[in-house]
Amino acid sequence: MPDAPPVASAVPLSRHVGVVVLPGFSLLAQACATEPLVVANRLAERSLYRLSTYAIDERPVPSAAGQALVPEASAGEPDQALDMLLVCAPGPLAGSVPEGLLEWLRRLAAARVVLGGIGGGTEVLARAGVLEGYRATLPWTRFEAFAHDHPRVRLSQQLFEIDRDRLTCGGGTAAMDMMMTLIGTQQGAELAERISEHFVLERIRMGDEPQQVPLRTRLGNAPQSLIDAVALMESNIEEPLTTHELAEHLGISRRQLERLFKKHLQAVPSRYYLNLRLQQARKQLRESDRPAGEIALQTGFSSAAHFSTAYRNHFGITPREERLGDMGGALRR
Repeated sequence: MPDAPPVASAVPLSRHVGVVVLPGFSLLAQACATEPLVVANRLAERSLYRLSTYAIDERPVPSAAGQALVPEASAGEPDQALDMLLVCAPGPLAGSVPEGLLEWLRRLAAARVVLGGIGGGTEVLARAGVLEGYRATLPWTRFEAFAHDHPRVRLSQQLFEIDRDRLTCGGGTAAMDMMMTLIGTQQGAELAERISEHFVLERIRMGDEPQQVPLRTRLGNAPQSLIDAVALMESNIEEPLTTHELAEHLGISRRQLERLFKKHLQAVPSRYYLNLRLQQARKQLRESDRPAGEIALQTGFSSAAHFSTAYRNHFGITPREERLGDMGGALRR
């Protein structure tokens, strides 16, 4: 089955979206997931999405900030059919997840309801067994533990993932980008752009953008000399250092540096450095109107032609195609 977002319906029916919250959930993440749907209705001047809130039982659910949300019903109660259910939970999860909720998620999955995980909600979906074989992401602080506990889930470190009928994100404002991308897929890019403008956002971030994981966390228990080498690379993007210069700064030999990169990052230093520079270039192409030639120089390329060739070899498209296809490409994936 191809990896693609849920296919938009040709008939403009109202979609019933449920949101189940667990104690300690993030108010920010919950609002970022639901407010785009509310604004979509307002801007479209019709009910595109109908929201219902669920919890383990009908008692108010305390958020991480101490403010409580009053659910409309308990998880699994008979109700009108759902088109999508989002699970908003803290990460890490506080204790076990009630079996009743896990069983409800399994029933919804069997009925081909779209399921989403917001923050720790990804772990809830994984415990229910409804993420096996899917790409998924969650807050970066949980990457290592999640990968260990759920090896059959295709874990990514991206901002959000939309894989067929599963949606997951790193929580926080990533939930807003994910939902606006989904709305664009279902209702059209123009409405998604208007929602982004409503929230005074410069743009809708793409799912393939990485979460901003601290360097020490990214490299785990790697030697300090490797961490220092990557830090030097990240601070010298416009005027890249050679591998020999990096080794000299660190007081080690070039061969020692190359062995460190191959052992811990499975790449030679020059290739890893090139990837850093191209990722920075991609970010600038998506977030600014600066000419590609200027971006090439700012990311250490001697010419626009060299930059274009390296970019195409790495990402499969040219810088020009990246800029022209920015919004449309993200919404079709």
